[in-house]
Amino acid sequence: MKVCFFLQRRFAYFGHAMAKLLKDKYGVNEFCGYVSLRPGYDFLNSQKDIKYSKLLLEEDVYAGYKEEEIDKDYLNYLEREYGVPNLWPYIDMDRVLRYNLLVRDYPSDKSKYSHEDMLKILQVTSKKIISFLEEEKPDFLFFSVVSNLSSMLLYYVARKMGIKTLILYCPRLGNKYIISEDYEEFKSLERIFQDLEKRIGLVEEKKRKALEFARNYLKDFQKEPTYYLDGSGAAFEFVATPVRRSDFFKFLLPTKLCRSIKWLFQSHWNYLVSLHKNDYSNIKPWVELWDKIKRKTRVVVGYRDFYDIPRVEGEDYAFFPLHSEPEAELAFRASWYMDQVWLIKQIARSLPVQYKLYVKDHPRMVGKRKRSYYREIKKIPNVKLIPPGVSSLSLISNSQLVLTIAGTAGFEGLLLKKPVIVFADLFYNILSGVRKCRSIPKLAKIIKEHLEMYEYNEEEVVNFIAAIYRESVDVDIIQLWAIKGGLSVLDQEKSKIIPLVDLIAKKLKLNLV
Repeated sequence: MKVCFFLQRRFAYFGHAMAKLLKDKYGVNEFCGYVSLRPGYDFLNSQKDIKYSKLLLEEDVYAGYKEEEIDKDYLNYLEREYGVPNLWPYIDMDRVLRYNLLVRDYPSDKSKYSHEDMLKILQVTSKKIISFLEEEKPDFLFFSVVSNLSSMLLYYVARKMGIKTLILYCPRLGNKYIISEDYEEFKSLERIFQDLEKRIGLVEEKKRKALEFARNYLKDFQKEPTYYLDGSGAAFEFVATPVRRSDFFKFLLPTKLCRSIKWLFQSHWNYLVSLHKNDYSNIKPWVELWDKIKRKTRVVVGYRDFYDIPRVEGEDYAFFPLHSEPEAELAFRASWYMDQVWLIKQIARSLPVQYKLYVKDHPRMVGKRKRSYYREIKKIPNVKLIPPGVSSLSLISNSQLVLTIAGTAGFEGLLLKKPVIVFADLFYNILSGVRKCRSIPKLAKIIKEHLEMYEYNEEEVVNFIAAIYRESVDVDIIQLWAIKGGLSVLDQEKSKIIPLVDLIAKKLKLNLV
């Protein structure tokens, strides 16, 4: 068997550790990889554990566009064979190419590439990926995420060639992760859920254990709602962002100030001596510094004059949390709704006339959005802008309706007995408490019907949680993601990676060696 990994950013180290476990435990001895960043590529070429038959570096692939000529016939062929239904989703998905994000901080949205450059990059990348998969002929391709032009091409080209795809996905139940063969659907999860609904399929003891876990989890969550990352300790710290204004001034503390000065000199020096400073995803340190200064300035000016005090009791309201940007879920599953201010306007005018719409920003976006963004939201008469430090779970608990584009708030709303409306294909859409809006002109009717006809079905929710329990494994991905160096991940955290590798082996029906 031959395994190919999409080794995205830090996952280059984590993925290599998984490859070594697949080799040692299950006898898989052929590997290839598509790597996104040069440090990971250099590491994989220097290590001695695995001999990869081929490693393709995204940085080098994209750079080839400079010698490429636009071939309209080839683009027409590519659109005919791999369009979804056209080729724009591949470009829109890539936040670096399309919006210059990650290279520049949000709210940057101006690409440094022209339309013609984007077509050339699409063209050269598709040629390289098709050739790569035809030559390597892997049995399956593993993704930590589908998040940009190349990963989306890898996904659709592989499926067209009959290569099995496995995608890691977090179903927002603590540290539990599932593996889906389809990025847009969750067929194995849905199959287990439907079997539980029909009382068929599972061995009685496994069914009892899964249902017992589900009932206890739901009971505990409804009694004391907690964010799904809270239980992961270091993982939650890894993604947390200061919300209070005072927290943003901690950089002035002597130790932090010294660290910042050290970073300033070190980052500039590393950039100047780098042989690959023109890699497409390379961040210029002075630009990064300027973006940091602008964010600090926004926080100093503050947003308090925009915020409203929530009246969680005695006021009918729907809750809509803003997504963090850039975000792969938003780009891949709901790119039509990436203009969140526009969507808020449509939701507000679709609610019953006495309702308020509570809008709360993601804590990670504090200081990133311009004041003009919130000013536009505040123009809407029935909208309240809630401070990002207010608990979303308390807002959900007291709401009459939860709306989300593609976020965790929808699943949390279902657990808290709330009707939910989403704008994307999500893992929990199969539940009766969810309605997906496919057409904005129909949104007002969808809201009216869902509010009037909604009935909470606890047995259904319990069965769904039980299905996640049966289909998932516990892995603290975010904590492991933060550890640099595949060898150190394997040596220090081997026991934490094994469940994920075992799940892959189960999906592929591999036997122990």
